[in-house]
Amino acid sequence: MTGNYFERDSRSNRERMLAGDLYVADDPENERLHQRGVQLADAYHRADAAADPKAREILAELVGTLGEGAHVNAPLFVEYGENLHIGARTFINYNLTALDVATITIGADCQIGPNVQLLTPTHPINPQPRRDKLEAAQPITLGDNVWLGGGVIVCPGVTIGENSVIGAGSVVTKDIPANVVAVGNPARVIRNLG
Repeated sequence: MTGNYFERDSRSNRERMLAGDLYVADDPENERLHQRGVQLADAYHRADAAADPKAREILAELVGTLGEGAHVNAPLFVEYGENLHIGARTFINYNLTALDVATITIGADCQIGPNVQLLTPTHPINPQPRRDKLEAAQPITLGDNVWLGGGVIVCPGVTIGENSVIGAGSVVTKDIPANVVAVGNPARVIRNLG
């Protein structure tokens, strides 16, 4: 690392990460929690594939919140797991990638298609801080009854309002209001719902 970016900041990298500030991801606690998340996600995948009744217990241990009646098809890929919150009766299809460096909140009654990516990490635009492995994160929030089609990518800091539908393959780079259909790259609103 060329610069001393945190000379006047006594917080740990993990504390900076949780505050949404720039940090270096080499914090031992972050690494321990990442390994825990990866191992629990793998255990969930194996249990789900075997129709093991303990699969839901493993999933509940992996994520921060698992609402009643929520269902997640394995495999599920997380950064930590503990910062992922899934609302009641939400259905998540295969291959969700939830990079939960910051909080990811999925509301109740959501439908998440296969191969969706919810990506909270950000990296500096300037080359030197990026070379020095600085990163940050911004939360993602999906309101109740949101439907994300297959292959949707939701970028850091995005909120999608309740009842909205995001078309398959869309890349959501900015907030989407409630009660709309949005499609494309970048996703744009094409229709109001009622």
